[in-house]
Amino acid sequence: MLSGMPTSTQRRAGSGRGESRSGEPPPAPRPLTVPVLDSHTHLDIVGGDPAAGIAAARAVGVDRLVQVGTDLPSSRWAAELAAVQPAVVATVALHPNDAPRLGADLDEALRGIEELAGQDRVRGIGETGLDNFRTAPPGRAAQERSFRAHIAIAKSTGKPLVIHDRDAHADVLRVLDQEGAPSTVVMHCFSGDEQFARECVRRGYLLSFAGTVTFKNAPGLREAARVTPPDQMLVETDAPFLTPTPYRGRPNAPYLIPLTVRALAEATGRDLDQLCAAISANGDRVFGPWQR
Repeated sequence: MLSGMPTSTQRRAGSGRGESRSGEPPPAPRPLTVPVLDSHTHLDIVGGDPAAGIAAARAVGVDRLVQVGTDLPSSRWAAELAAVQPAVVATVALHPNDAPRLGADLDEALRGIEELAGQDRVRGIGETGLDNFRTAPPGRAAQERSFRAHIAIAKSTGKPLVIHDRDAHADVLRVLDQEGAPSTVVMHCFSGDEQFARECVRRGYLLSFAGTVTFKNAPGLREAARVTPPDQMLVETDAPFLTPTPYRGRPNAPYLIPLTVRALAEATGRDLDQLCAAISANGDRVFGPWQR
């Protein structure tokens, strides 16, 4: 473990996503024959030795990871990890649910994110965006102000914007239209239906699908995947959350990406190896190159 890194308890103090995952970690899936990346993970919450998690992912064909920040401590943690692990790049941001809680400290926190954003191994600004599920109406003005500030940081640094969108599809598009979207936008853990997917695809955004696409109660997500061109698709864990079927509710980690990408191939009728190659190329185009 890297010295000086925040604990997982510190990491999730403001995000409102501290739900525990119980049970033993799922077994390793059958390895992929064409490597792919995990475009969004939280190794700081997964816990344990990050190097061991990276090695476990590599053993099943997940050769690159994007470690995502959601507050200043976790963003620093992500940048530090990416600086010493060639398989990792970082993104930095304040989670949408943090902005209302920061109050008068929001501007100072945004300045801290902007400073981190200049580092070479920091390859994206996110996860930022809007969350109408956990943030009540009184806090949404601060949340939107934070989102607009992150858009400005992404545009000034030329780095992709990684968006958290929960029950806020129309508002996310409204703010992006008003501010002018950065050249690269990633819809993290895509949660919309086919119609919203088409709108995002039309705008040139990338849609990143998580373990939710494997859930029996998510046919709309599979329909969204079917209308997403391979060159606009990414795959992620959002670990330790959103563990794919058949291990839903147990701890998630990057080594479980093969379960989700195989489900995507089945849902879209695409060849698995070709889909992995396309997703891998998208990762390099958006976040890479990984190697120094």
